[in-house]
Amino acid sequence: MTAVRAGITAMQLQTNDKSVTERQTGASAVSALSAQMADVRAQMEADEQTKAMMEALRGSNINDDDSAISGTQMQVVEMSAGTGDDVLPLTYDSDRLRAYFSKRPLAVLTRIAQVSTTSFGWLLGVLFASASGKLVPNSAAEVEQVAKLRKVIVSLGPFFIKLGQALSIRPDILSPKAMVELQQLCDKVPSFDTQLAMKTITDELGRSPDEVFSSISPEPVAAASLGQVYKATVRGSEMEVAVKVQRPFVLETVSLDLHLARQLGLLLRGTPLSSRLDVCDLIDEFAPNFYQELDYELECANGERVREDMARLPQVIIPKNYPELTTRRVHVAQWVDGEKLSQSTADNVGELVNLGVIVYLTQLLDTGFFHADPHPGNMLRSPDGKLVILDFGLMTKITDNQKYGMIEAIAHLIHRDYERIGDDFVNLEFIPQGVDTAPIVPALARVFDAALAGGGAKSINFQELAADLADITFKFPFRIPPYFALIIRAISVLEGIALKGNPQFAIVDEAYPYISKRLLTDESPRLRAALRYMVYGKTGSFDVDRMIDMLQALEKFVAVKDNGDGTAFKVDGVRGMTDLGSSGSLVGTRMVEASSMAEVATEEPDGFTPRMADAADDRRLTDTAIVAADARRAREALQFFFSSEGDFFRAFLLDEVVAAADALSREAAYELASLVSLEALPAPVLVKQLVPALSPPLSHKDEQVVASIRKLVAFFLGDTQPQQLLSRAASTESVAQIQALLPVIAENQVAMRDFGLQIVGKLAEKQTSRALSFLRSQVAAM
Repeated sequence: MTAVRAGITAMQLQTNDKSVTERQTGASAVSALSAQMADVRAQMEADEQTKAMMEALRGSNINDDDSAISGTQMQVVEMSAGTGDDVLPLTYDSDRLRAYFSKRPLAVLTRIAQVSTTSFGWLLGVLFASASGKLVPNSAAEVEQVAKLRKVIVSLGPFFIKLGQALSIRPDILSPKAMVELQQLCDKVPSFDTQLAMKTITDELGRSPDEVFSSISPEPVAAASLGQVYKATVRGSEMEVAVKVQRPFVLETVSLDLHLARQLGLLLRGTPLSSRLDVCDLIDEFAPNFYQELDYELECANGERVREDMARLPQVIIPKNYPELTTRRVHVAQWVDGEKLSQSTADNVGELVNLGVIVYLTQLLDTGFFHADPHPGNMLRSPDGKLVILDFGLMTKITDNQKYGMIEAIAHLIHRDYERIGDDFVNLEFIPQGVDTAPIVPALARVFDAALAGGGAKSINFQELAADLADITFKFPFRIPPYFALIIRAISVLEGIALKGNPQFAIVDEAYPYISKRLLTDESPRLRAALRYMVYGKTGSFDVDRMIDMLQALEKFVAVKDNGDGTAFKVDGVRGMTDLGSSGSLVGTRMVEASSMAEVATEEPDGFTPRMADAADDRRLTDTAIVAADARRAREALQFFFSSEGDFFRAFLLDEVVAAADALSREAAYELASLVSLEALPAPVLVKQLVPALSPPLSHKDEQVVASIRKLVAFFLGDTQPQQLLSRAASTESVAQIQALLPVIAENQVAMRDFGLQIVGKLAEKQTSRALSFLRSQVAAM
């Protein structure tokens, strides 16, 4: 994309073009939705407890320290390996685990003793605080006990750490303050003996570390509950790699913990504690993820698949994996330098977070292979300012039905079509198949209408809103499906990082460009139907403003994808360092010194190089520069329209264009007939009657279609009317517009010709149909 290398992103640009102003002041449904959601969020965060809960859900307090808590020692259970059928399963199977551990009572008793002795002091403190009446939600005593629980959890190992992390985002179980405290839970534990790690490498690879690596760090550079990482250089290639070695007996200990937890769940079945939560079902849902993370060969394959999927995003780095050096317990991948995104103070962190949104939406709605563990420590900023994503041990697959269902739900939400949203809940597995969702519609309408109503968040009765939400979740078999829980966590973590540097960040703004791209280019019948619904809505009327919104969002997607420019807002067409045209938000998010305007550089058609900064105020762009920016945008919009990706888009708009062309031709014929009396012409009576039959007066709908297509054409041409481009007295600005359009015309002659022939053919069909209808009426009158 042609870029205006402007060093300022929050400046007030001016233009006298009326059509631009009209588009900017006309709030789109998506922009309005984003603003209303931000207002609601601000009102909710005014309450201290609600703010703490929202921060906890975003993972704002997640501990991503590089070192372990002082004095922590992780406990595992050592046990002998079996033979034949008596071996530990490498995938989750509750029956095989029960059979395996029934033959190892000593290991079971050892683990029960470890858990009991480690947690005894903490449990005693909880009972004492509860008996004294101090242990109440959000109390100092509760926070103190949760802080002590963190050390207990880490010492008991991976199963309990994952359980603690899951609890830290459950406001239905813990108070907001307790959630915040538990999020300080750190997965980092003291490293195990390097000699054991080297022996594991030898056993797994069949060669000593010295044979595989020309150098390897004497101590691990990082250690977590599942394994630890060394920095090494591959012998013969001089490639720097990260070598992850699994902790001894971690698979055995995790398997035993899962088995014991499930046995406890069986004991609790039939008790009041299992009325809304079945522990066995929870374990069966949760356990397979553990085995995924403990299979480094699977992680290697996952990483290579994600690397291939993300090759389309040049600003994203996925480390290369080395399957020839990877086994189930040893993983080797490219070493990538970088700083944690959550700790970086670089000025492009916001852009990288927004790029991260594109990455996760690509996985979620396109490839269907979703990174389910976006911990802040797994996202880095490389020295050259790119986004690095690590650790693909935990992935989830999204089905086509789920992908399409989410996009359809967004379209229905924008149109506030609550009856269809009820059906979306079923399609997305929030409500079981066969449940009648009609009774849920009134509650849904109240919830969304209250949240999205005008007047801001102050007009919302949050008690009534909470009551309606409770009505939905408790009166219906409503549950959050496992795949969606992982999506919520991923998006929440990204949002949490973004909000630290940009309080105006809105996930709706960042998700919409990708969704628009899918709707405008995807060939699947369901998404084509969703695009038609998005633009025509329930009424079936063409909404040109929403179409332009989607085209503008597509421009932003290209900017993020190709340039890593993900600034949340654009200012009169300039966002970050990329020009996207004059239409868009008037709110900027990042200030840069005005003097940086001196660094502006442009790429223009030969013979036209305008001065970018205004002589009187270098924080403003000149009118000529604005027109040149619009010219570039026009070239890009038209390039998409006539590209192979735009095939369906052209077909989608064909009927509207034909209707507009037909209306304009009829209008011209009607005006001509009013100037020339048909009765005075020497022509047969039948011919005189045929002319008005072929050119009936314009209806109100015809006039709307013409106005919509004119507005869309103005958008494509950078808000310059066609007659301005054809005028002999063309200004320098018009010359720039023409120069910008010439390459598009040259590159897309065939597509333009074919589209023109389609229009002519459709117009001929309309006129033929009118002529035949006229002749039939004449014959019938004889």
